[in-house]
Amino acid sequence: MFIQSNYSLDDLRCFCTIVKLGSFKSASNSLNMPLSTLSRRIRQLEKDLQLRLLNRDAHRVTCTHIGTQYFERYNKIFDDINSIELGFNEENKEPKGKIRITAPSYIGKHILKPIFFDFLLKYPEIQLDLRFSNNLIDLEEQGIDVAFRTRNPNIDNWVARVINSSHNFICGQPNEHYYGIKHPKELRNIPKVTCFRLVPWQLYNKFTGEEFKEKPTNLVRLEVDEVEMMIYAVKEGFGISYIPDYIALPMIEKGEIQRILPGWESFGQDFFILYRERNNIPFRVRLFIDYIIKIFENY
Repeated sequence: MFIQSNYSLDDLRCFCTIVKLGSFKSASNSLNMPLSTLSRRIRQLEKDLQLRLLNRDAHRVTCTHIGTQYFERYNKIFDDINSIELGFNEENKEPKGKIRITAPSYIGKHILKPIFFDFLLKYPEIQLDLRFSNNLIDLEEQGIDVAFRTRNPNIDNWVARVINSSHNFICGQPNEHYYGIKHPKELRNIPKVTCFRLVPWQLYNKFTGEEFKEKPTNLVRLEVDEVEMMIYAVKEGFGISYIPDYIALPMIEKGEIQRILPGWESFGQDFFILYRERNNIPFRVRLFIDYIIKIFENY
């Protein structure tokens, strides 16, 4: 059963401030309140409680016996409240605390990892809680602050902001000869490695505008649920695959794979950063979001 108090807790806070500082004048300065207002509020508090809390004379202010009991009980409560408020204020002004982040496994481990570590070095009072998964986890249930996704970005009350765009290429083992292949339909009789997150294979010709779409079913040597295994299989010569450019280009440059049908690629696929749609985002989270956006502006 809720019992409504017949006095003001704010007036009670004023009373505790007077006792701690030892005078009405010091308390009025601390509370940024006119002395006359403070005196009126203490009189009102005593009237509401029907108790005398303070003894006043020309030289000092002291607590009555019951006033001491009120002070000892309530002063600790107000100190705790002040500590909590101070903590929230500091959190919104200083880069400290934990940020919980989720990202697709390969992108998190190989693309975002150095960015995360650089951020930690720059802000040593911030902790990152990283959740790498190829599954679309429930962001609210997992208490996620920031998510990275390449698809299905629309979530109620979350901002989905594009930070990069990529294209997929058809690639194979560098020692194989694919020079005679001119069109994607000619790939049907070549062994393949597929990743369920990267099917169907959607391509268009940059020069003619022709489009091609197919879900590989013929000569699929290996089907996997994550990109890293797919890439390993391609390097080892088990088949060709459909590989994002941010993975393929460095590997092509190193001679680890080769690109097939260089005139063909997928349409641009956006890469998103997601965060809650609210004005009072914690300072550490806003700092992280701005840091990521600035990094990808230079990609």
